[in-house]
Amino acid sequence: MIIILLIIIVVLIGIVIFQWKTKKEQNQTIQYMNEKLQGIVQEKSNEKILVTTSNSQIQQLLISINAWLDHHQKVQATHRKMEDSMKKMLANISHDLKTPLTVVLGYIEMLQLQGSASEGERQRLLAGVHAKTLEVLKIIHTFFDLAKLEAGDTDYPITKINVCEISRKNILSFYDMVTSMGLNITITIPETPMYALGNEEALDRVLNNLLSNALAYGADGNVIGLTVRNDETTIYIDVWDCGKGIDEYHIDSVFERMYTLEDSRNKSFQGSGLGLTITKRLVEMMDGSIQLSSIPYKKTIFTIALKRMMY
Repeated sequence: MIIILLIIIVVLIGIVIFQWKTKKEQNQTIQYMNEKLQGIVQEKSNEKILVTTSNSQIQQLLISINAWLDHHQKVQATHRKMEDSMKKMLANISHDLKTPLTVVLGYIEMLQLQGSASEGERQRLLAGVHAKTLEVLKIIHTFFDLAKLEAGDTDYPITKINVCEISRKNILSFYDMVTSMGLNITITIPETPMYALGNEEALDRVLNNLLSNALAYGADGNVIGLTVRNDETTIYIDVWDCGKGIDEYHIDSVFERMYTLEDSRNKSFQGSGLGLTITKRLVEMMDGSIQLSSIPYKKTIFTIALKRMMY
């Protein structure tokens, strides 16, 4: 009987010791997880918490913590990217506004100093002031338009639109400009109407931006084109050229705010750096998508995809 009692006591002591060791290991694990989590948050690192444990509850807690860390790190990366974008945008706004305003100031000073200037000279200077003032207004309106789009403060009702008709109208509006530049133009638009979910004004602006972009950057390829095609659920609009294109390194960035290729800061290609950003926002507002593929000096294609609607 005494032996049995001793065995029971030993077993109970073993259980207590095991539970104590298990509890201690759990406390150490939790303490490590807490310290590691604080370190990751403070250092803003991309680490995860890795712990070997057989405790299912701690395992679930680790999964939840690492999922939160993953989300938190993505939010931080997005925030940093937006900060960099805003800094670049402010720098470019300053540059784009400063240049024409400096010219306007120069014209005004010339008018003040040349009190005896001829009427023809005065008109020339005033015409310069007027042109540069319009340039400033255009830049301001572009930034304002993007701000409204990103705030959702726009009035573009979504309805059934005839994609073929809108595409034909837009490419034909560039026909004289294209031919005057000595370029070829290729138009592939079905005669049969094709309808999509969208907004005519928004699609007009999207196509105008893309065609202007093709002329500005693809003219050295001597041809630009527009193709409308479809499958069972989607209508595609391809705006393409055979010019210098866009290197693969830049393709993922061209739709970002204020992103401009190196020569877009050149006066020959002057732009606000927001044209393609606005284009993408307008397409997304129509519940569509836009993609870019480019092989320099072979073919650069912007492809708009809109939801097809039956007759």
